Amino acid sequence: MEKRVFSGIKPSGNLHLGNYIGAMKQWVKSQEDGFNIFCVVDLHAITVFQDPTELKNNSYDLAAMLLAVGIDPTKSLLFVQSHNPDHANLAWILNCYLSMGQMNRMTQYKEKSEGKDTVSVGLFDYPSLMAADILLYKTTHVPVGEDQKQHVELTRDIAERINKKYGDIFVLPQASIPKVGGRIMSLSNPAKKMSKSVDDPSGTIGLLDSLDDVKKKIMSAVTDSDNKIVYDPENKPGISNLLEIYCQVSGVEMKDAQEKFSSISYGAFKTEVFESVSLFLSEIQQKFHEKRNINDLSATLEDGAKKAYAISHPILQEMYSRIGFI
Repeated sequence: MEKRVFSGIKPSGNLHLGNYIGAMKQWVKSQEDGFNIFCVVDLHAITVFQDPTELKNNSYDLAAMLLAVGIDPTKSLLFVQSHNPDHANLAWILNCYLSMGQMNRMTQYKEKSEGKDTVSVGLFDYPSLMAADILLYKTTHVPVGEDQKQHVELTRDIAERINKKYGDIFVLPQASIPKVGGRIMSLSNPAKKMSKSVDDPSGTIGLLDSLDDVKKKIMSAVTDSDNKIVYDPENKPGISNLLEIYCQVSGVEMKDAQEKFSSISYGAFKTEVFESVSLFLSEIQQKFHEKRNINDLSATLEDGAKKAYAISHPILQEMYSRIGFI
């Protein structure tokens, strides 16, 4: 069977260099290996409150950025979740075959709801919608982090239960933990991952940051007093992180980079890192602004939604028929 990969990406804004290197770069490469589905999951986004204007802008921004980094809608599916009603329709049906006990065991819900006065039913029900996202496209592989692996296991369980009851309708997907293309850490605290959290703005390089801001962040990045530029994440996390960033954006091998920088100062090294990051971001930002044209972007997303619906709707109709809907 053809390999089909589903990736759902929330339009939460503030995409950063760590997102690109850790995930987006691999998504672009994966287009050469099977059929890929990239979905801007705005229905998932509203499980917590979203400002309507921000959500709309973030959704367009995310779609434009995916195109800018190399997602090709002639090779892959790119669409917005709410543009295909099959997702919500199948999620409701799956709700009727899932138990409260199963949903209560979802650890991500427990973590996200902890300490909150009010939690939406949507947040509790998130895994059912995620299962619908996956099952509608005969997905074989779902790249997820450890925190979402349990949701893919739940998807397999509900698909297996329905298949046993009504005959084979759904493909059983498997979770795949993506190969991380370099673990990018915070510039201000290299013991922590680079994050879009507002708690760490000086440690995070946004893909749409101004080059002046990027320069300040890199030049003030935490290092050490050793003045040796070698890749040693345990003992030299700050320098190692800058080396990783340099290699990932320039395409230079780590061994060659260490050789190149073996006899220069930390200041000169940071300048070289900035120049490489600057060149990379300038290209990405130029492409982003070209792709961010609302009319062209809307046409691309509409075309993606039509193609998505053509795949998903026969599967939903089959489910309707098997359970007795007229």
